[in-house]
Amino acid sequence: MTLLKKCLPDVLVVLLFAVLAFAYFFPADIEGRILYRHDASAGRGAGQEGIEYLQKTGERSRWTNALFGGMPTYQTAPSYGSTDLLTKVVNAYHLWLPENVWYVFVYLLGFYILLRAFDFRQHLAALGSIIWAFSTYFLIIIAAGHIWKVWALAYLPPMIAGVVLAYRGRYLWGLLVTAVFTAFEINANHVQMTYYYLFIILFMVIAWLIEAIREHQLARFMKATAVCVAGAAIGLCINLSNLYHTWQYSQETMRGKSELVKENSANQTSSGLERDYITQWSYGIDETWTLLIPNTKGGASMPLSMNETAMEHADNNFTTIYQQIGQYWGEQPGTSGPVYVGAFVMMLFILGLFIVKGPVKWALLAATILSILLSWGKNFMGLTDFFLDYVPMYAKFRTVASILVIAEFTIPLLAMLALRELMRIWESRETGAVNKYLLISFGLTAGIALLFAVMPSVFFSSFISSAEMHALQGLPAEYFQPLVSNLTEMRQAVFTADCWRTFWIIVVGTGILLLYKYGKLKANYMVGAILVLCLIDLWQVNKRYLNDEMFVPASEREAPQQKTQTDELILRDQSLDYRVLNLASNTFNENETSYYHKSIGGYHAAKLRRYQELIEAYIAPEMQSLTKAVAEAGGDMTQVNGDSICPVLNMLNTKYFIFPLEGGQTVPIQNPYVYGNAWFVDEIQYVENANDEIAALGKLALRHQAVADVKFKTQLGEATEQDTISIVTITGYEPNRLTYDVNSGKGGVLVFSEIYYPGWTATVDGKPVELGRVDYVLRALQIQPGKHQVELSFFPKSVDMTETVAYTAFGVLLLVLVGIVLIEYRRRS
Repeated sequence: MTLLKKCLPDVLVVLLFAVLAFAYFFPADIEGRILYRHDASAGRGAGQEGIEYLQKTGERSRWTNALFGGMPTYQTAPSYGSTDLLTKVVNAYHLWLPENVWYVFVYLLGFYILLRAFDFRQHLAALGSIIWAFSTYFLIIIAAGHIWKVWALAYLPPMIAGVVLAYRGRYLWGLLVTAVFTAFEINANHVQMTYYYLFIILFMVIAWLIEAIREHQLARFMKATAVCVAGAAIGLCINLSNLYHTWQYSQETMRGKSELVKENSANQTSSGLERDYITQWSYGIDETWTLLIPNTKGGASMPLSMNETAMEHADNNFTTIYQQIGQYWGEQPGTSGPVYVGAFVMMLFILGLFIVKGPVKWALLAATILSILLSWGKNFMGLTDFFLDYVPMYAKFRTVASILVIAEFTIPLLAMLALRELMRIWESRETGAVNKYLLISFGLTAGIALLFAVMPSVFFSSFISSAEMHALQGLPAEYFQPLVSNLTEMRQAVFTADCWRTFWIIVVGTGILLLYKYGKLKANYMVGAILVLCLIDLWQVNKRYLNDEMFVPASEREAPQQKTQTDELILRDQSLDYRVLNLASNTFNENETSYYHKSIGGYHAAKLRRYQELIEAYIAPEMQSLTKAVAEAGGDMTQVNGDSICPVLNMLNTKYFIFPLEGGQTVPIQNPYVYGNAWFVDEIQYVENANDEIAALGKLALRHQAVADVKFKTQLGEATEQDTISIVTITGYEPNRLTYDVNSGKGGVLVFSEIYYPGWTATVDGKPVELGRVDYVLRALQIQPGKHQVELSFFPKSVDMTETVAYTAFGVLLLVLVGIVLIEYRRRS
């Protein structure tokens, strides 16, 4: 009964979180409606072949040919036996709540666990959880369908809670919580978010080290550090299958270093993506004010005509234009919404810089500043270049603006530390200079918002982005100036409305604090009032970007993708293996084609690096030339010189092209020039580097010649001129196993229209042979004259090894849990 009474407040808070999560998505959650956004729908097409294979065989394929000619499934469907077990534990933590509802619930619960580890009382911990969980970015990524990112962010606060427990001397609990939530975090499979939060942990550990040195407690610090390392190691090992294969895959993807030496070498990072690509989404320096005022740059990239405040000031002569211009006027290519942490939360954060004592405050401040500076990306290239060149792994991640997730963690945490300290000071009557600090904090937040509201043009020189201004300059002179003037007026109205909103929220919040200070409100009522204020504030802003209108019936996702007439026509071809190029879509930004076909295109943030380079050098130019040639020939492929226009597409076994027609219709056109599943070449050229290899593709007759890196000469040997008929027939197809019958009078180098990747193995008549890579991306092997059966397969042995380690780590974690239960039982007895 004593234990139940002790835990009851926590249980009630958890129930409150469930109610809030349900309430946010009401009525969609009770009507069974779902969010179905681009990233989610894209994943569906990419995974369909793997799903069909699983249903047919009961096994998982580690390879799919559905997109980009073929790629591992390590990042499209990272499932292993060990992660299936972990997923059951994760679902229990979610309380088996419905989709979307549990996303918000675990946001709330995770930060609550963190604040309880910091020894916050339940009501304060509940407040802190709400202001963190409803920070706008966390809801915006739900709307965008970035679900792995949602999971990763939700598990990071409780993972850090384990670290906090360890350094507060609760070693066993620290070990257990760190291990469990490290396992959850890695299973979420969003390395970028995990990597960013490691900066927070690093700063906090440095703060505790300083504290340990001051208090002569280095032994205790080292013990806590060992506990954290052990907990993290258990969590890592539980996910070793996913981690190892993700690391292995990353070496071959766009996130790894290119073997090409490009002319603009300064744009290349030492390892990872190019600088321009990494910093394409960089937060504007003045855009940082969105932390305090959400509409500093207008919000999301939605039509301006949808904003009521803006349209109240619109010139009706330009209504059509305002349907095309976005609400967002920042310099990013586009955005789903701003990073806003709450107006009153920002004031408490500033107050915390004055009244919170100890090195943890400085750790949180340092992490906040670092995240803001790095989020500026190309707008602050000195620091960005330093991190890209010298900080391990930083160059592997794009969209640097997303590093603001650090500030979205540190600002609410320091704000809550400030509120707790303020309550302690006022309760102990140790006022000191706190009233002055409160006034300064008010001035640095509400005061600035008031100045922005009264004099927006003084602080912001333009309310039109450079890209918009460039586009508008194409208008006739008599329209340009009136439109710019009216657009500026509209956007100033949007901005100042939010400035006033921020000002009054901080005024009300400060008023609540003063009522508590002067005894007009009890502590619990004060915390409750601030909770309601902050919840209303963040709830309203979030509803701009994630609202009920975005939800659709679940049937839209659960129903099979609708076949088009074009799909039906192509699928009449019962050949085992061929590819399709969809020229009627955004070829490299969609996976709908992959649902029914093996696509040349696709959508994935980490495609194989060599394939991406092939797209840039040959596939994209061939697509343009092909589109023009087919149009000129009236769709008659016999009138198109396919051997010279699209040789790379031919070698990729692109048997069908999908072309657009008027009215949104499409038509399939068969490619008579395709090389087929495999062919012998008369000649193979060996080159010394990747530049020579990719350049040779544009010079060789790829049906008869091949190019390979010299490092594959041992495996491939020399080609033999084919003066007799050689027949290669594909006899069996599964995504991870291909079989061929080969009949060759002379043998030689056999090229397959399949994407090369380390881990693919080959046998000839049941005997292992080594595969080589030719034509930059394809598999090949040396074969002797005569009749043979060839099998290519992808069953990585590393999966079995990593699974053994993972299950062992599960056992260790279970022993830790049993140990804690026994120790707690003995202590209570």
